Amino acid sequence: MDFIYNPRRGFYREHFYILRLSSRTYRKCSSKNHLDPKTGYTVLAVIMGVFSMAGILLNVLVIVVTVRHRQLRQPLSYALVNLAICDLGCAVFGGLPTTVTSAMGYFSLGQVGCVLEGFAVSFFGISSLCTIGVISVERYIVVCYPMGAVLHAVAGVVLSWVWSFVWNTPPLFGWGSYELEGVKTSCSPNWYSRDTGNMSYIIMYFFLCFALPFSVIIVSYSRLLWTLHQVSEGGSTTRVELQVACMIVVMVLAFLVTWLPYAVMALAVILDSSLYIDPLIATIPVYLAKSSTVYNPIIYIFMNRQSKPNCWWFCSLKP
Repeated sequence: MDFIYNPRRGFYREHFYILRLSSRTYRKCSSKNHLDPKTGYTVLAVIMGVFSMAGILLNVLVIVVTVRHRQLRQPLSYALVNLAICDLGCAVFGGLPTTVTSAMGYFSLGQVGCVLEGFAVSFFGISSLCTIGVISVERYIVVCYPMGAVLHAVAGVVLSWVWSFVWNTPPLFGWGSYELEGVKTSCSPNWYSRDTGNMSYIIMYFFLCFALPFSVIIVSYSRLLWTLHQVSEGGSTTRVELQVACMIVVMVLAFLVTWLPYAVMALAVILDSSLYIDPLIATIPVYLAKSSTVYNPIIYIFMNRQSKPNCWWFCSLKP
């Protein structure tokens, strides 16, 4: 009776049938996931619920403050506001459904619901990743090429949505698929299928939707730090330069902590078809990735303050 936790079986209806078994059999099957059916799923639901509500409140606050304060409605703020919108979408369409399904102990939305949730989370999630890349480029341009900052900021916001849409719609039309992941309470692109079409999609998806934004972030912030080093060379390092350097380190580390485990797990499954990852272990990277909806507004917005009280400095790097 190992059918419930075999990730290569795809979206399997037996998961719902298991609810009709006796409590003794249910506990026996659930033990294979090293997750107690009563307390384990409840703990996961509480954790995801906290992340989701915090993410919703923080990102809504960012959007509301931007709308109410005219001085914040500037082109160079577009990427940060766009990031808040992406994270809000992840929290609403990904975090809240996962909270409900985790509390129930199984995915209750059916196959169509799995596809819709997988698409929504991936769409907003990749838009968020691309926006973080756009922010890194924008901050580099503001320092080195200030005259082109406005144009690049607007173009970057549009590109993040278009890029995410292009690479998340193919599973809706047969190239790739969305399936249950981890402890089977949320959906994502199907990393496990060895079908040729699915494999080709996943490989393209990994390199273009994770490796590429990550490379952009590393290159942009590396060049930015080098530029600041060149400017301060021969003189004492100013307090502003130290703050900028610390902020960049925090941004990169937050990106790595929230998204790298998920990307590494997916890549490992792609490269080794025989690799088995315990569902509970596989759930940890999923929760880390979804927790970015809380960290992003704190790091990118609330940690940047203007000298004036009660006003956030959305663009910390001014020429």
